[in-house]
Amino acid sequence: MSNDKKELAVAALRHGTVIDHIPSSAVFKAVKILGLENTPHAVTIGCNLASAKLGTKGIIKVADLVFDNATLNRIAIIAPSAVVNTIRDYEVVDKRPVALPDTIVGIVRCTNPKCITNNEPMATKFDVIQREPQVEIRCHYCNHTVPGPEAKIL
Repeated sequence: MSNDKKELAVAALRHGTVIDHIPSSAVFKAVKILGLENTPHAVTIGCNLASAKLGTKGIIKVADLVFDNATLNRIAIIAPSAVVNTIRDYEVVDKRPVALPDTIVGIVRCTNPKCITNNEPMATKFDVIQREPQVEIRCHYCNHTVPGPEAKIL
């Protein structure tokens, strides 16, 4: 066995989900969107890891939990380059990019203080108006636009 410590080894998952290629600035927002703050499952979070594509990236590994597509696609608002790997018996059985839905409900807060969603008990609703080069969303109620990376996650 070599004493060469050039890489940090993280335990492989037997079953679970790995979300890779998350921009470093969005890792903890992704944790919040996925509701992992209070999960009983083992979670490994890597942030500011070297990436040829992004410069630096983040990764989230969740043991014994497979997310549905609707939940995973919610992180496309802040991490459109994210890739989801489903792991079974230590093998990747599915690998797919996240896909941004056309409408986002109840995830992002409207930053317009006069918006009805900030003054009445109702769910927020945003329409995706731009996907490339950066996600941009528009409030369905007041037409206020927000760049994806600046979205205030509920």
